[in-house]
Amino acid sequence: MQNALVLNTYREPARTQTVYAFVKRSFDIICSLLLIVLLMPVLLVVAVISAVDTKSNPLFIQTRMGRNNRPFRMIKFRTMSPKAPSNMATHRFTDALDYISPVGGALRKLSLDELPQLFNILIGDMSFVGPRPVVLTETDLLRMRDRNGSLRVRPGLTGWAQVNGRDLVSVADKAVLDGYYVDNMSLSMDWQILQRTVGYVLRARDISEGATIGAVTGEYRLTAYQEKSA
Repeated sequence: MQNALVLNTYREPARTQTVYAFVKRSFDIICSLLLIVLLMPVLLVVAVISAVDTKSNPLFIQTRMGRNNRPFRMIKFRTMSPKAPSNMATHRFTDALDYISPVGGALRKLSLDELPQLFNILIGDMSFVGPRPVVLTETDLLRMRDRNGSLRVRPGLTGWAQVNGRDLVSVADKAVLDGYYVDNMSLSMDWQILQRTVGYVLRARDISEGATIGAVTGEYRLTAYQEKSA
C-alpha cells in the first residue's frame, strides 16, 4: 500500500515550494505571536492549575526530534506526576492513567497542555502543521521518518496523522501518514488540517492514553487513503 501512495504523490516546482515555505513561516510567526498575546490570560490560569494539580513546575520541557534531525526543547503544561518517566512516549506506558494528574486528563483532552508550544512555533522549532515531534527514544518511528523524508520539515502542533486517527494510529501507519504529508504539503492541505484539528479537539476524538493504542493495524492505512482519494 505504501508503494501505491508514492505513485499518487505530487511534488510542487521548486519556486512554488519556496513561496509555500515563506508563506507558511510568515503565518507561523504572525499567528503564534497573536495567539500568545490573546491567550496569555488562559496560559497563566492553566499554569496555576497545573502547578497546584501536580504540585510541581507547571511547565514540562522535553527533548524532541526536530527538523533535519536536530533535537529541540519542546514545552508543554505538566499533566503527569513528576515521578513519571520523562523520556518515554505516552503510548509506551502500560500504566499511563496512574501518572496523569486529576486535572491533567481534562487538559489533555482539550489539548490545553499543548498551548506553550506556541513559543516553540514563534522561535522556529515547530510549525502549526507538520509531523508531531517525538521523543528521541522512539527510534522505530524516527527511522521510518528518516527514510520517507518527514524529518526534513519542521514538526507541527498538529499534523496529517493527528486528523487521521490521532492516538489510535499505529507507529507504522503514523510514519506513512507523515510521509504522505511531506510529499503533498501545500497551503490548502495545511488549512484542511487546521480545520479538521478544531473538530478533533472540540469533540476530543481518538484520544487514548497508554499502550492500549496499538489496537489499530495496517488496515487503517488502506481505509484512510481510500477515503481521501474517493
